[in-house]
Formats: sequence, structure tokens, C-alpha cells
Amino acid sequence: MSANPKISIDQWRALVAVVDAGGYAQASEVLHKAQSAVTYAVQKLESTLDVKVFEVVGRKARLTNTGTVLYRRAKTLLEEAAALETAAGRLAAGWEPELRMAADIVFPTWLLLQCFARFAEEQPQTRIELYETVLSGTEEALLERKVDLAISSRVPQGFAGDTLMRIRFIPAAHPDHPLHKLRRKLTLQDLRKYRHLSIRDTGSQRRATSSVGAEQLWTVSHKATSIHAACMGLGFAWFSEETIRAELAQGLLKPLLMREGEERWVELYLVFPDPDYAGPGALRLAQIIREDVKNTGPKSC
Repeated sequence: MSANPKISIDQWRALVAVVDAGGYAQASEVLHKAQSAVTYAVQKLESTLDVKVFEVVGRKARLTNTGTVLYRRAKTLLEEAAALETAAGRLAAGWEPELRMAADIVFPTWLLLQCFARFAEEQPQTRIELYETVLSGTEEALLERKVDLAISSRVPQGFAGDTLMRIRFIPAAHPDHPLHKLRRKLTLQDLRKYRHLSIRDTGSQRRATSSVGAEQLWTVSHKATSIHAACMGLGFAWFSEETIRAELAQGLLKPLLMREGEERWVELYLVFPDPDYAGPGALRLAQIIREDVKNTGPKSC
């Protein structure tokens, strides 16, 4: 590899801007540069590398196959450069003034707040912004680098996650719900006849669907709403056993006895968007979360 790259960051930035903005004129506005300067930067890139980035089709210019590869690699290069600058700023400033974290709502709320409390004892000036996410919402937060740390039920492709804990889910409904009155072990076909309470996926491409194929479906945004609805006898749901421990003890909810599939398990992972660039605050909070998950037993949410 050449010790001195022939193409500058500004040239790569010009190429990416032309593609993302949809043309040289639009790219010049985004980059706050003259259109001639943007055009020259891309042409210089082509001549230096002896490649053709764009081809004219009709009245429009589009990326060549080579241009498509260069654009993707350039975009990655610019993202890496931005991440490096951010990391350098954090290291220079010491502890981060703010930590942004995404946590899948199936992670016990009491345990997360306990971890925050421990962290606050050490770093009371660090602000914490929590995104309570569901399914693909956690993945999006990582992919878009919106957070410094995440607790996710899925590890996006290209990321590495440490196994944190397993969460047990059980189907439950109010003791007077018609499903309990069948007085036998239930099948999925039984469940499909009654209203399923579901929690909305917080990702941008979310779709409201029933995991059991129920025709009646209520989709809500918060697990507390789902629990209250079930306690009112308005439907059934698969709940994290830890989340409804109090309701089970008080007799407000009762597990549904299933012929098969009486429980489901969800694996949770601790994931950094950029482990190499994680600041001291994010690293310390992650350490606290690992310790408390390991050392704390079951407890009411």
C-alpha cells in the first residue's frame, strides 16, 4: 500500500456528495463550494486513478460499475474518518459529557436503572439519554451510530456483541380470560381466536404483526400499556416473566398452559457501535451492566 494516498479526503467527499445529493450543482450547495471546484475534484480523481466514475445515459449521469465500488468504499472511508475525529475529541475531553444508550425493552427496567444509579455515583455530571427500543429499533440505533452503547436482542451484521443474559417469556392473561376457562392445555390455534397484545417495533420499517397469527391485534408502544391491558382482561400476550412478576404474585395475571411452547427465550447482547472508539464513560457503564447482570438475582420490575 502506498504510504502517501494519491486521492485526498476532500476528493472522496466530493464524489460521495455528488452521488448522495443527485448532481454537481446540488453537491456544491451541500459542500458550500463552487460547482467548478466539485467537478474538478471528481475529474482529478478519475484522471489520477485512470478510471471512469460516471457514464452518461440519456441526459443523466450514473455511476459505472467501478464508480459504484469506489462510492461505497469512499462512504465507508468518510464514516471512519468522522468516527476517528469524534473519538479523538472524546479522548481529549476525558469523560463524555453525555452518553446515549439504546436498550431493548425486554431488559429489566429496574436493573437498568440500578446500573445508571451506580454510574451516576461515579460520574454525576455525565448526562444519559436512553432510547427504549423494540426489535429493529435497537439495530437501527447502532447502524446509524445514534448511540454509544446498546442492549439488543440481535447483533447487526458487521458488529460484535457480548452475550449479556437470557430472558424467559411466557404467555399470560387475566385469570378470568376465556382462554383460562377452557381448562385444558392450549394450542396456537386456541390463541388465534382471541386478541393478541403486541408492542410496536420502534424501527423505521416497523410492521404490526401477531407472532401467533391472531386476527385480533392491538399494538401499543410501551410494555406498561400491554401489561395494563392484559390485567383488564382485554387480551393475552407473551411477557417477559421478570416484567410481570408482581402481577403474577398479585393474581392479576396468570400463565397460559400450553400444549407445546410454554416458554420462549430471548438472548440479549451488549453491543458497541465502534468498540475501538468507545469513550471511558461508555466502557465504564458497560462494565457496570455486566457486573450487575452477573451479581443480581431475580427481582420485581
